[in-house]
Amino acid sequence: MNKEQLYQYLLLLGDNSMILGQRLGELCGHGPELETDIALTNISLDLFGQVRNYFQYAAELQGEEKTEDDVAMLRYEHQYRNTLLVEQPNTDFAYVVARQFLFDVYHQLLLNELANSTDERINAIAKKSIKEVDYHVDFSSAWLTRLGDGTEVSHEKMQLAFNNTWRFAMELFQETDIERIAKESGVGADLNKMKTAYLSKVKATLAEANLSINLDEVQQFGGKQGRHTEYMGFILAEFQYMQRAYPQMKW
Repeated sequence: MNKEQLYQYLLLLGDNSMILGQRLGELCGHGPELETDIALTNISLDLFGQVRNYFQYAAELQGEEKTEDDVAMLRYEHQYRNTLLVEQPNTDFAYVVARQFLFDVYHQLLLNELANSTDERINAIAKKSIKEVDYHVDFSSAWLTRLGDGTEVSHEKMQLAFNNTWRFAMELFQETDIERIAKESGVGADLNKMKTAYLSKVKATLAEANLSINLDEVQQFGGKQGRHTEYMGFILAEFQYMQRAYPQMKW
């Protein structure tokens, strides 16, 4: 891969975690209970820590004294490469759990693939992050099962939330040209191979949670190509405010 291709691949790796981290940050102080509130905040911090590692690398590739903040905050909406799944709003706790579970299972598989990357920096980031994401999977899987196999009300809410988020899940495995090049060069993950393991894990957890899945659900795509939902602009308005209002500010 050349530098520009590697830079674009790092955006694909980092943007999902960054936007999901921002969504989870919105829940700080608003969780259903104190322990869960703290857990969601810590997951957000884990994701941002991983993003920093990716974007420090991306900034070095750009040169011109660019920083991780430039990469994270000073792009336009169409330049972000996150999937539509992570943009979805915190409608209620069931939606938070469904979105988190669908991303976490993918993220765990992704990092295990990237732990074999021929790129030493990506390899190291993945190995450092795997333990964190293993916990994320345990957290979201446990809540999915608890709500799905709980009361009649919690089951209905969890099923509805899953139905409304599932249609964004397969974009995670839509291979872009950059991801294909990364895979063929040994730098990136094989999304097609991951998809089989992903569906197996999702179906097994749903069975335990007494939830159903419609594999024929029409899927929605576009985020990886910079075509986002109506929610993305609002996320960026808050996320980018300080850097846009006070250019080149330093903490």
